Amino acid sequence: MSTSNYVLITPCRDEAQYAQQCLDSVLAQTVLPTLWVIVDDGSSDETPEILAAYAKKVDWIQIVRREDRGRRAVGPGVIDAFYAGLDTIQINDFDYLCKFDLDLDIPPTYFETLISWMEKEPALGTCSGKPYFRSEDGKQLISEKCGDEMSVGMTKFYKRECFQEIGGFVREVMWDGIDCHSCRMMNWIAFSRDDPETRFIHLRPMGSSQQSIWTGRMRHGYGQYYMGTGLAYMTASAVYRMTRPPLIVGGLGMWWGYIKSLIKRLPRYDNAKFKKFLRKYQRACLWEGKAAATARLHHHARTARR
Repeated sequence: MSTSNYVLITPCRDEAQYAQQCLDSVLAQTVLPTLWVIVDDGSSDETPEILAAYAKKVDWIQIVRREDRGRRAVGPGVIDAFYAGLDTIQINDFDYLCKFDLDLDIPPTYFETLISWMEKEPALGTCSGKPYFRSEDGKQLISEKCGDEMSVGMTKFYKRECFQEIGGFVREVMWDGIDCHSCRMMNWIAFSRDDPETRFIHLRPMGSSQQSIWTGRMRHGYGQYYMGTGLAYMTASAVYRMTRPPLIVGGLGMWWGYIKSLIKRLPRYDNAKFKKFLRKYQRACLWEGKAAATARLHHHARTARR
C-alpha cells in the first residue's frame, strides 16, 4: 500500500442533502487523506452542523468558514473557495492534492487506485474516475459520459508538481477544462478511467445547475467559448451531447450558450499560447478522432518526462 500522502480541498455550500453520504465514503477509504480541508462557502442549511460533527470525530478534517455572499456561485466562486482552503496549508507538505466536491459517493479503494496510477506513470499529472448518477426511480446508474482526456471537475486528483507547474486553476467557469489542456500543453498526461474501483456516484448530476438543466448546459457552452474552443468543434460536441440524457436539450443548451457568447463578443481566456495549442488539438480531434489525437500527446509527454 502506498505511503504517499494527499490532501483533499472541498469547496461546498448548502450540501446538507449529500454531505453525510460523501463524508462517510471518504472515511471508508483504504488509504485515508493526510488532511481534508472543507471550505463552507456561506451555507444556510444544516451543512455547518454536519461538518462540525465530523470534525469532532476525525482530527484530519479541518473546516474553513466563509461569509455568505447571498447566492451559490459556480466557476470563479467555487475556485475562490478552493483557494481559501489551499491558502491554509503548505502545499509542499503533500505528494498529491485533490479538489473534491461534497456531493459524491466514492468506492472504498478510490484514492488508493488513483495513487497507484500516479506511481506507475511518471508523466501522469491529473486523473479521476468516472461519474454516474441514479435514474429517477433509483434502479439504474447512468454515466455522465465525461471525456477520457479530462479528469472530472468534481474530483480532480493532481500530482503536486503538475498542479504547481500549470499554475493551478483559473478563476473562471471553464477552469476544469483549461487545467487539463494546460497539462498536455506542458507535457503532462490527464485522463479519467471507468474502472470499477474508481466509478463513483455524483449525487447532483453534472450541469444540472441550481436553476435548471438548460441553465447548466448554457453555462457550459459559455465556458467552452471562454476557453477558446472553435465553432466547428463546439458544434460537433453539442450534436454528440444531444444523444445523451437529457436528450436534445442538453446539447442544444451548450451550443446556444456558446453562440450567444460569440454574438455578444464576451471576453475570452487571454492566453495566446494556450489558444493556439487548444485549436490545434481540437482540429486533430475532428480529423483523427479524440482518442488518437490525445494518445499522440500523451506519448509525447511520456517521452519528454523520461
